[in-house]
Amino acid sequence: MQDQELNFDGVERQPLREFTEKAYLDYSMYVILDRALPAIGDGLKPVQRRIIYAMSELGLSAVSKHKKSARTVGDVIGKFHPHGDSACYEAMVLMAQPFAYRYPIVDGQGNWGSQDDPKSFAAMRYTEAKLTRYAEVLLRELGEGTVDWVPNFDGTMDEPSVLPARLPNLLLNGTTGIAVGMATDIPPHNLREVAGACVQLLGDPETSTRALMKFVKGPDLPTGAEIISPRADLLDFYEKGTGSFKARATYKLEEDCIVVTALPWQASGSKVLEQIADQMRNKKLPMVDDLRDESDHENAIRLVIVPKGKKVDVEQLMAHLFATTDLERSYRVNLNVIALDGRPRVMGLREILLQWIEFRIGTVTRRLQWRLEKVNRRLHILDGLLVAYLNLDEVIRIIRSEEDPGPVLMKRFGLSEEQSEAILETKLRHLARLEEMKIRAEQKALAEEKASLEALLGDPGSLRRLVSDEIEADAARYGDARRSKIIEREVAQAIDETALIANEPITVVLSTGGWIRQAKGHEIDPRQLQYKTGDAFQQAVRGMALQAAVFLDSTGRSYSLPAHTLPSARGLGEPLSGRLNPPDGAKFAGVMMGDPEGLWLLATDAGYGFVAKLSDLITDRRAGKTVLSVPEGALVLAPASVPAPKSLVAVATNEGRLLVFPVADVPEMPRGKGNKLFNIPGAKAASREEVLVGAVVVEPDHDLAVFAGERRMTLGWSQLKEYRGERAQRGGILPRGWRGVTKLEAC
Repeated sequence: MQDQELNFDGVERQPLREFTEKAYLDYSMYVILDRALPAIGDGLKPVQRRIIYAMSELGLSAVSKHKKSARTVGDVIGKFHPHGDSACYEAMVLMAQPFAYRYPIVDGQGNWGSQDDPKSFAAMRYTEAKLTRYAEVLLRELGEGTVDWVPNFDGTMDEPSVLPARLPNLLLNGTTGIAVGMATDIPPHNLREVAGACVQLLGDPETSTRALMKFVKGPDLPTGAEIISPRADLLDFYEKGTGSFKARATYKLEEDCIVVTALPWQASGSKVLEQIADQMRNKKLPMVDDLRDESDHENAIRLVIVPKGKKVDVEQLMAHLFATTDLERSYRVNLNVIALDGRPRVMGLREILLQWIEFRIGTVTRRLQWRLEKVNRRLHILDGLLVAYLNLDEVIRIIRSEEDPGPVLMKRFGLSEEQSEAILETKLRHLARLEEMKIRAEQKALAEEKASLEALLGDPGSLRRLVSDEIEADAARYGDARRSKIIEREVAQAIDETALIANEPITVVLSTGGWIRQAKGHEIDPRQLQYKTGDAFQQAVRGMALQAAVFLDSTGRSYSLPAHTLPSARGLGEPLSGRLNPPDGAKFAGVMMGDPEGLWLLATDAGYGFVAKLSDLITDRRAGKTVLSVPEGALVLAPASVPAPKSLVAVATNEGRLLVFPVADVPEMPRGKGNKLFNIPGAKAASREEVLVGAVVVEPDHDLAVFAGERRMTLGWSQLKEYRGERAQRGGILPRGWRGVTKLEAC
């Protein structure tokens, strides 16, 4: 079978770069203009606008019965919004949640989520919904010629391009959205305050943003709480259109308990309790005794924090919780909206209100013109009907005698086609004398209305006063008191972790397997602790809880952890590798602890070492830092504390040689290989036939313990003179039977 030759005649060709660029730009503009950003007129995204319009078409007004949410969602996605039903339903749920919307637009019945878990709403087949009274603000003038209508996605019906909002819903309910290359974050505001600012601008368009803030104090969050940002910060984002503000939970004291009564917007009570409980488990909140969630239908938020005793500083405790939990939250503000010219733009408060007022004046103008046209049409019809009543006999004769009376009436009495049709459609019972009086009365009323409408349309000042009066009336009908108090407060500071912990004596124990733990006090015998199978005691150091525990590994790297964060010795502890990142195959050689200015002897079994300050070994890096250069094949010895300047260093080899010399002879260095502590001949060093088995520091008048396997020999301070020498010598030979030395200990 021969391959058929493809014919590309008539197919448009274009470079891939141009096609992808155009396709991406088209997609970007769609996301920006038709999905993510709100229009300044009604403050709605397209999906929200379509949901509200579809519900109004279904007759789901505030005075009607609830209907299944699935019915609404079906109408929305079937007629106006061809996208996923779950996304559409989530948008509907958001408009029904009183803790999410300052002025909910949807009145839900059933499970519509909670502040703890906004996504916990029931499926749309279970819930029911209708519009709230506030929705009238958006829909009341829809059928009065106020907006443009555009075809829906398949061109079978029309939908409004914007709703004729009587109030600036954009600021009242706020919104968030992420588009391509831009985002919007508009917080909710109080209706009465925003209405007052609009009335002020209608009277004086030159009013500054600072002056408008006499009306708009700041955002007004659905959940209440306090806005604690300085007025200067609020003014800044109202002028620039971008910025941030902070909101803080409110609380009261009841019988020595702290009761949180309101949370910041979008904060979860269960998450707050979890954050506090986590600190309690980690011993970071010793002043808190108990937590309770007593929220119910009467008290939407009631979180009880029980302090441990009456001496707890409640203000300090709450300041710490504000700084470390969602009891205080910061909100980004980005007043990015689609302006009247159809372009997205970041605007300040004054510009947004001025643009909305322009939209509102245009909407009212269209409404008045629509009404004026309707009045003129009715007056025109009434003029024709009056002619018919004044010439009733002639009209009846024409209707009875003419086959097509319409044109004859038009010619005989100078009527229009519309007037002629109205006369022909008049019922016989309306031919009474009384009907003529009604027509004249209606003419008079309509003439007065026409004069009033023309006066309003011809006088911009009167039109602005009408808009102002309507805004004030709607504010009185739908407005309410501010929920979020604006109280400038200092930024909360977390309590220093160390201030919460008693600085008590502790003993840190390291095992041969690299497991670590800490026990209270210095009297514990670490050898009596229980260890995992195959694990054993390696080293223990004594110090205080607020000091750092410093670890040295077999590669010469040091690490440090706060000693109070180590697990208790009542258990087996935990592996250091879970909290630190040592190199692969590295083992921990020892642990150090004490005064940061204290000295420690670091050495390798190749015979080299130096003295270092503990502060030089402390690091906050999980991967540690290199402090001791380890010769190839050599092992790192356990570090030894230098308790006094006149102490002696004792080093011994596996061949039974012991050298003792002043610790002052060892150089102090922050890092490096160190100097030679014991002279191991080159051949023996290369073959590792002779190595150091220990390097310890002996205080004056203290003893040295020498171990050969399980056997132990104690050398007193005076006996050490027999092995005194200079650093880097070979030292003396231990007695016969003690040639196989395995370790040294200062005691």
